[in-house]
Amino acid sequence: MPENRTRVRRDVGRWVDDELRDRYFAAADVLHAMGAPIRSETDVETGFGTTHVYRYGPADPAAESRTPVVLIHGAGYSSAMWFPNTPGLSLDRPVYALDTPGDANRSVHREPMWRPEHAARWMDEALGALGLDRVHLVGSSYGGWLVLNQAHRRPERLASVTALDPGGLEKVGLRFFAWVFISLFASFAPKALRPRLAAWLDQPVLAIPEMREWIQLGARAYRIRRPAPLPLTDDELGSIRTPLYVVMGRHSLLLHPKRQLERVPRLVPGARAEIIAATGHGPQIDHPDVVNARMLAFMDDADTPERPAAL
Repeated sequence: MPENRTRVRRDVGRWVDDELRDRYFAAADVLHAMGAPIRSETDVETGFGTTHVYRYGPADPAAESRTPVVLIHGAGYSSAMWFPNTPGLSLDRPVYALDTPGDANRSVHREPMWRPEHAARWMDEALGALGLDRVHLVGSSYGGWLVLNQAHRRPERLASVTALDPGGLEKVGLRFFAWVFISLFASFAPKALRPRLAAWLDQPVLAIPEMREWIQLGARAYRIRRPAPLPLTDDELGSIRTPLYVVMGRHSLLLHPKRQLERVPRLVPGARAEIIAATGHGPQIDHPDVVNARMLAFMDDADTPERPAAL
């Protein structure tokens, strides 16, 4: 009899081994503990796999009826990246953080969802399974592409969209991939050098030991199986009618902030775009209080559309 072997699919993400996966989950739990208390965790089923969801706040029970915030993390990792933001965002709104299937997290990836129409269907199914009919959607980096794509393709559940130094506006260039590689290499540098490297690379995670360990473990433990997303065309971006706020780091290497500062409001009616100084690809990590406050003000204005959005 031939030996039974489990075929490894090459179109879905996978863990390298169980021991590294468990160490990565433990490191992620450390980051979660640095943020707001998790009220609950749940799994919802979609056509692309099981999506793991974290629920936070609000601190005031009377605010349970407010339009919730939904957070979509960047490529490769998990909702643990939101630990600097969950305390402020969950003060007076319910907050949900979704682990995107296909990245290193507690979701289970079964079917590829990198095509734009599939990604939009996954998110719509996940929000529907959570019973969320109207949300303020926030995405960072690759998550930024996901939320822009959602606003273009399936905006029915969206009260607003905030994209933080997002993919989806420009083709991902060599300079960004080089920055990611150098940053990962720099995470193994001697402790005394890390603050200097963090400043030079505009990479704050190098100076946060818990986050540095989490990123190192994720890079070792998980294999992503998807191509970089193509940016939205001018026509696709111009189709968006959901209130849109784009936040970019002045030193971003994913996109050209000044170019998008002009382009986004020109193409998307009523959209706002802003550049945050003294940061690169992680404005919400470098300046969580500032970015939280501006996102919440934007969401408040989106909930009262008779008033012009103010930032």
